[in-house]
Amino acid sequence: MSDTIDTPSTGQKFTAETLGTFVLVFFGCGAAMRSGGDYVATGLTFGLTVVVMAYAVGRISGGHFNPAVTLGAVLGGRLPWNQVGIYFAAQLLGGLLAGAMLFGLNHGFEGFSAEGNMAQNFFGDQGTGFAWWAALLLEILMTAVFLWVILAVTDERNEVNVAMGPLAIGLALAMIHFASMSATGTSVNPARSIGVGVFAGTDAIVQLWLFVVAPLVGAAIAGLTYPVLFGHGAEPVAGSGLNFGGGRKGNQFVPGSYEAQWNQGQQGQQGGWGQPGAAWGAPPQQQWGQPQQQQPDPYSTPQAQPAPGQWGQPDQTQQPQQQPPSQPGQWGAPPPQQPAPGQPGAPGHWGNPDGDDDGRTQVRRPDQP
Repeated sequence: MSDTIDTPSTGQKFTAETLGTFVLVFFGCGAAMRSGGDYVATGLTFGLTVVVMAYAVGRISGGHFNPAVTLGAVLGGRLPWNQVGIYFAAQLLGGLLAGAMLFGLNHGFEGFSAEGNMAQNFFGDQGTGFAWWAALLLEILMTAVFLWVILAVTDERNEVNVAMGPLAIGLALAMIHFASMSATGTSVNPARSIGVGVFAGTDAIVQLWLFVVAPLVGAAIAGLTYPVLFGHGAEPVAGSGLNFGGGRKGNQFVPGSYEAQWNQGQQGQQGGWGQPGAAWGAPPQQQWGQPQQQQPDPYSTPQAQPAPGQWGQPDQTQQPQQQPPSQPGQWGAPPPQQPAPGQPGAPGHWGNPDGDDDGRTQVRRPDQP
């Protein structure tokens, strides 16, 4: 009996990305708000949320939780374009739900004002005076580094234990926060910026463009350059990269690991994170739905002999309509001379009917009377 593969539905992927992005924004921005922007607390919280949610739901959607990550995956040949709209919508929804929840809950503090206090991203006069062009370049660089790390960690040629993937990516996000929080508040994720920015006042909304454009540009750079610099490692998914056409392979997905998703859906990869991928394939030694080859049972009586080459036929040999004299080595036939008692072909042995006293045995086909 062949094993069935529980392929996540589009609705399940949407739910997984919505939930993962919600947790990332709610806990990451919540930690920044409640800790007063503490570097260690905020950076580690953002990193830990990626680790936790990737382990939790990465097997379903791949655990992007970030439109920039999705774009990098598509341009890097890891995801088809026909999935992008679903992922983007789920991530934006998750970010906005998290921002709305933070906005509502923090009004539990008397005198709370959301304007400028929602852990929003910033530059120029609305932040620490960091110039807009510098903020743009910094966010592009940080996002590109983040995507290079993700694409490298989930590369099928990477022999590191796949269970360590989420940890490496989460630590990379924490590292990025430590290097850029004081300059821009660290975005590298349009869903994170939009989710809280729309509740942080007019100035924050006006500045959102930079934290949408810069992460997407950085992701595009990483997604396009990674295969050039390091190679694909596997055939790109159909309908990904600069190829906008669809394809059967591009719609396949093997649950079980985040790595299966990011490794272009190679057959037989299950388990771990990502993969998730696949996690997109079947066990390497047997395709799904293909019966195992079985030896014929000489005692069974088939209803009808299948045609040569037909599915289910044990071999290519056909029995003649009328049996010629027995030949040595023929299936079920006795030796050419009268065997000694107790040996195959003797009276009472299978293939030699009882009462055949003349010693000449003709083996009949099982379906003949």
